[in-house]
Parts: sequence; structure tokens; C-alpha cells
Amino acid sequence: MATIKDVARQAGVSVGTVSHVLSETVPVRSVLRDRVLAAIQKLDYQPNFVARSLKANRTKTLGMVISDITNPFFPQVVRGAEDCALKYGYLLNTFNTDDQVEREQQVFALLRSRRVDGILLVVAPSPAGDVAHIRKMVESGIPVVCLDRIPQGIALDSVSVDNVKGAQMCVRHLINKGHRRIGIITGSLSLQTAKERLEGYRSALHGASIKPEPGLILEGDFREGSGYRLGKELLLGPHPPTAVFVSNGMMAVGVVRAVEEIGMECPGDIAIASFDDLPLASAFRPHLTAVALPAYQIGYKGAELLIKRVRKVSTGKYTTIRLDSELIIRESTATGAVAPERRTVTV
Repeated sequence: MATIKDVARQAGVSVGTVSHVLSETVPVRSVLRDRVLAAIQKLDYQPNFVARSLKANRTKTLGMVISDITNPFFPQVVRGAEDCALKYGYLLNTFNTDDQVEREQQVFALLRSRRVDGILLVVAPSPAGDVAHIRKMVESGIPVVCLDRIPQGIALDSVSVDNVKGAQMCVRHLINKGHRRIGIITGSLSLQTAKERLEGYRSALHGASIKPEPGLILEGDFREGSGYRLGKELLLGPHPPTAVFVSNGMMAVGVVRAVEEIGMECPGDIAIASFDDLPLASAFRPHLTAVALPAYQIGYKGAELLIKRVRKVSTGKYTTIRLDSELIIRESTATGAVAPERRTVTV
């Protein structure tokens, strides 16, 4: 088994230079760094990161805390983060909270005890706005970068999309199709993400001089079950809408199930559009109109921000990255007979 001395001998450098390349604590000239990395690969050298972490106070490990691993949106986010982490030599450990803030707090305590270098976080809903565990983590020297959902009451690096503009764009499309009674199923309004999508919905209606109807605004929890339950409530009410804007893809799946169970047709009886274009959307008929989010890029850019914080390349003010979304127009909002319509609009 190769040792650090073997690597130094192969690269023609000192043991200290090899150590600096591995720890990234001291800058090394690119020509020497390349020689060291080439020697490591040739000799298949495997450094003892446990021992090195005790010495350097770094573990080369990142934690990722997401809200719902069963939502197809999040595996794409994880994939982007993992690809970026591996590129820079970090191991990514992923945890699921099931949208429970108590579980999120438990995971944070575990990650802190395991001495991770930083955390990527998709925050769980918290009606009380509890961010004490997040603040405690940052104060302990472990940076946190938020993805998709931005918590209130604490300043952090974040990567998300413009939820207001995305929702506006989608609801305006429904209005342009002639709909005046448009319902919305939101996510938990304890999340800023859900509030912003509701704001975009209201703004689009206001721009068309349509007064929002309280009975057409229902609060879900970003999960399929609430989409199904609230979809039925909307569609079986005394004055059902002609279109529904659903605040995420999983709830849209529930609404589609409700429509089928009731015996209605989409888009003939009800038009459906959602925020978040799931990979399985093409399996539905009619195909769903949706605001597509750059899930992979959210994860990748979030990991880049976090690694810069860990390496202290980024200091001072926190960075907020807002990525573009895209409206993909499909059959579920077609006028009249279902037609294979597909057009994209970038926001």
C-alpha cells in the first residue's frame, strides 16, 4: 500500500507539499499540484482522512438535509450537489426530514457531532419559525447553504428560483386561455416558497382585474395526499373553478388522481397547471403544463457556494442566487379538444 512518502518520491516534491495538496490549507503552485495528483492516481494512494480530519479539523464531508426524498424533484437536486462535491473531493451524506422540523433538528445535532464541514439544507416547514438550530450550527463555524426554500429570520447563502415570477407566468397563461375562476392549492404557508407562489398567483389575477376568491385558495403541504384531498374539495364544491394552479408537482399528481376519480376530463372540464415539472409528467394524459425548475443546477450551485464557504474563499456578505424557470405548455391547459401543444417561455 502506497504511503505519502511514496507519493512525494514519485512526484519529486517534499512530503509537506503532498500534505498541503491533500489538506488544501496552504496554496501550492499548479505545476506541483498537478504532479502530486498524478502521483496519487498512479500509485492509487488512499489518504487516511479520519486521521487527517483530526489534525486539520476538516472531514471533507458535507451534509445534505432535504425535506422529502419521495418527491422526484429532490433526487435531481441531490445529484447536482453530489456531482459538485465529488469534483472538489468531498463526500456528501444525505438525510431526509419528512418535512418535520423536529427531525431536522435531530439531523443537525447528528451532523454537528460528526463534524461535517458544511450543510446544504432544504428547510422543513415551521409554523413557529424556529431557526435556532440553524443559527447554532452557523455560530459553531459550520456554514449552511439553503436550497429551494429560504427560511425567514436568518441570513444565509441560498440558491432558488423566482417563485413569484414563475407563478405569475403560469397563471397568466391560464388567464390568456380564457379562465377567470382559477383555483390554487398552495404548499404550507409557513414556508416562504409557498407564500411567494401564492403572491405570484394573486399578482397575475390583479393584473387581469380578477378579484381572488377565498374559496378557491386552499392550503396544502406539498405532498400528493393534500393535492388529492383539496383537488376534490375544489372540484366538488358548489362553484368549482375552470382551472387549477397547483403549487408543486406532487400535489398536481394528487389533483390529477382526484379528477380521474370524480369522472371529469382535463382540459375539457378543468385545466391543470403546476409549479414544478416532474420527470414522470410525460406519463400522464393529458401531459401537464408546468413551470420547470433547474433542480440539478440548484444542487450543483448550492454545493459550490458551500465549498467556497468551507474553504473560506467566500467571506462577508451572503450570496443569493436566483435561477431562471421555464413554462412548458402542454395538453392540460389546451383550449377545447386536447392537442399536443408544447411551447416554452423563460422567466
